Amino acid sequence: MVKSKRGLPIHILVFLGPAVLIYTAFMIYPLCDSLWLSLNNKASSGAGQMFVGIQNYLTLFSQDRWSAPLWNAVRNNLVFFVIHMVVQNPIGLLLAGLLATRIRGAAIYRTIIFTPTILSVVIIGFVWKLILLPSWGISRALFGIVGLSGLGDYPWLGTESTTLITLSLMSVWQNIGIPMMLFLAALIRIPDDLMEAARVDGASSWTIFWRIQFPLILPTVGLIAVLTFVGNFNAFDLIYATQGALAGPNFASDILGTFFFRTFFGYQLQPADPFMGSTVAGVMLVIILVGVLIYLFGWQRRLQQIQF
Repeated sequence: MVKSKRGLPIHILVFLGPAVLIYTAFMIYPLCDSLWLSLNNKASSGAGQMFVGIQNYLTLFSQDRWSAPLWNAVRNNLVFFVIHMVVQNPIGLLLAGLLATRIRGAAIYRTIIFTPTILSVVIIGFVWKLILLPSWGISRALFGIVGLSGLGDYPWLGTESTTLITLSLMSVWQNIGIPMMLFLAALIRIPDDLMEAARVDGASSWTIFWRIQFPLILPTVGLIAVLTFVGNFNAFDLIYATQGALAGPNFASDILGTFFFRTFFGYQLQPADPFMGSTVAGVMLVIILVGVLIYLFGWQRRLQQIQF
């Protein structure tokens, strides 16, 4: 008996069609157009553009005018990402672990911690600039509570050695609610029977967490890590809102997002160069793609092998 071939059900097309069209129009097409633009440059006649292949990428990596700010932005972006990984995600896991114990007022604590995540970046940047302002910010009073009032006079956002770390911690404070909620969702899915059996056997809370809960949420740990990586290498708004396009003194907090902005749109004496700007965007895409592939074929595949 020959089975009849059935086409794709019409209701699936109806549901997926609008999302696919919107995603293609606002994500796929701009991405492909940007990559194509990175393979072109101004025509020798001065009008229009011509295909140059990977010449823009060779220029970006070979000429000091481009390579020096590129590697500075990459280095700063790595520092930005590492601070989020070692500060934001562990603290988010700790908060999720505390909230998973069903303490009184857990819903209120979740709301308070998550609130900065939904606030405008402009508001976050403006508020923290007011707090850290040496002349009349409240940082002196806050540091004075712990006996370090002298630190309130330090220009945290205006010094080359501290501006990137300060901005990273501001971003951690704003976005810590995301990993906290993801970790919390993973922890509350673990059956209580496992923890009860461990407690009957005399296991401490610390042992239960590291031997039972943490291994079971490893997929979520990997997901949060890759989301942190992608989000940090796409970061732009907080640094631009607090430091402007020059990204602090001597480009101390310049990351790939602000470097791309200055290159593509131009800033002050730097003319706009959409071709080189698209090349910077192409480099950002490759870096993010490599990180995601490492997650998919390294972390994710290893977890699947362990499970099976």
